[in-house]
Amino acid sequence: MLSSSSPAKLSLPLLPSMASAAGDPQDARLVFVGDPDRSSSPGADVAASNAIRTTKYSLLTFIPRNLFEQFRRVAYIYFLALALLNQIPQLTVFGRQTAFLPLGTVLLLTAIKDAYEDYQRHRSDTAENNRPASVLPLRSQQAASTVRKKWKEIRVGELVRVVANETIPCDMVLLATSDPTGVAYVQTINLDGESNLKSCYAKLETASLAPEALAGAIIRCEPPNLNIYRFQATIELRGDGPRIPLGPTNIVLRGCDIQNTSWVVGVAVYIGTETKVMLNNSGAPSKRSRLETRMNREIIVLAVIMVGICSLIAISTVIWLHSNRDKLDTLPFYRRKDYSRVPPRDYLYNGLGLEMLFAFLKSIFRFQNFIPISLYISMELSRLMQSFMMTQDESMCHEATGNKLKCRALNINEDLGQIKYVFSDKTGTLTENKMVFQCASIHGIDYVCREPLTPGEIAPHPTIVDGQVWRPKVMVNTDRKLLRLLETERDTEAGLYAVSFFLALATCNTIVPQVLDTSDPAVKLIDYQGDSPDEQALVYAAAAYGFVLIERTSGHITIDVLGERQRYSFLSVIFQLFCVAFLVFFIPSGSSGAKFL
Repeated sequence: MLSSSSPAKLSLPLLPSMASAAGDPQDARLVFVGDPDRSSSPGADVAASNAIRTTKYSLLTFIPRNLFEQFRRVAYIYFLALALLNQIPQLTVFGRQTAFLPLGTVLLLTAIKDAYEDYQRHRSDTAENNRPASVLPLRSQQAASTVRKKWKEIRVGELVRVVANETIPCDMVLLATSDPTGVAYVQTINLDGESNLKSCYAKLETASLAPEALAGAIIRCEPPNLNIYRFQATIELRGDGPRIPLGPTNIVLRGCDIQNTSWVVGVAVYIGTETKVMLNNSGAPSKRSRLETRMNREIIVLAVIMVGICSLIAISTVIWLHSNRDKLDTLPFYRRKDYSRVPPRDYLYNGLGLEMLFAFLKSIFRFQNFIPISLYISMELSRLMQSFMMTQDESMCHEATGNKLKCRALNINEDLGQIKYVFSDKTGTLTENKMVFQCASIHGIDYVCREPLTPGEIAPHPTIVDGQVWRPKVMVNTDRKLLRLLETERDTEAGLYAVSFFLALATCNTIVPQVLDTSDPAVKLIDYQGDSPDEQALVYAAAAYGFVLIERTSGHITIDVLGERQRYSFLSVIFQLFCVAFLVFFIPSGSSGAKFL
């Protein structure tokens, strides 16, 4: 028998830090449930919009900010310096107006590309902000109904109702769920990248109340912060009632999806830029590829070499002028005197010092192709073509959803596949957390699968629910000897131990079954979701041998045991699955193996 007082039943003591953060009106945010006009927060505008903005530029800041980011490339500063030097009459090589044309072309092409990327972010923000949400207007005449609002119109203190497979529009404290005990299952893949379901809870004191009865309740919570794993608050259902503590399991964050729960009702406590997901969003970064960073270093090296060559030419010019100072008036190809005028006068001759400077600058123009501007034009066009080819590549299409690759940053294409370091916190990162049940030792009998495994063969008792066949989503190879033992020899000592073994696998876990539709209306798939991939592998193995977990609530679970429906109630949850006194072997995908006791 399993059981647990659901975590929603726990009443933790109010810690001193919580009391100071959530109880002190000088520091805490006061949220009046159902009354956004009275909600207040020191130093924060709780009447602000729930709209978010992830764009990098605005109409006013686009030109200066984009030019600042582009001139982080050393080559652009070099090309700008050449164009400015060309404005000096003594140094003009080509027209003053056309000197800025090559650099202007590169800047314009890059600006158009950056503007397009930012426009895509703007469209995504607009779609996000205009998504519909259901709000319970407790202060109106229609308290029992819901009002459809756009996400950007949600305010602190409003009651929000979210149904299954919908996304949470703001950070909100759970007040009630479709489960009588207040449990809700959420998927946080948009928040932390984990696809497994997590449990959140509404307090039993609020889960049993109608929405209208929650009007006037006061939540004192900590100011907005970016820690997604911490939340300290209290709630008072009445003005003179006790303060009920709230913790991280009582809040669902913006971006999470509701799964395996018909509906949830919560009160918005953080909205818009105050939500934890937005506080952790540092904005659209200015990404630079490793190739571009290396080019910057090499351009500096080339510039130093060019300056050295031009300096040598300028010094040689001064030495030559000084050694021929008596012949400069009539020297061919240099002649300082203009004898076509009466009286004769000098051409543009400024003395040795300025002649040395002009010789240096003119040499820079002669060697300006050391750093060709055409290189950057070619790179930008190549990146544009690469991104187009990648988005149209059928081999890079996700077969399950049909989605094609999307290139959101055109200036880092060349970094694809250029892996230099691999950091891993555990083997699951490398093996994709795919655990596969291979064999087991039950009560001293080693089922090592000496004969070939049967690919995906299920015990001969199909799981029938409401006239439909339910089968696990993941097929597990089974051992014929163990299948025969469960089917025909259950009354023997070995059979009883085998039944107990698989019953323990199917019950001692925190897995939540999700039922998925298939192309055949008479067949459903069971997708087991949980925090631990090890538990998932064990539950799939139990289902392959005929012990199918088909339902989990906060109070009980239902198992189909070789065609017979059995229900178990929770008494307590005090250990993980691995405390079961059986020896189970796993072979993680891509690794040498792991053993759990």
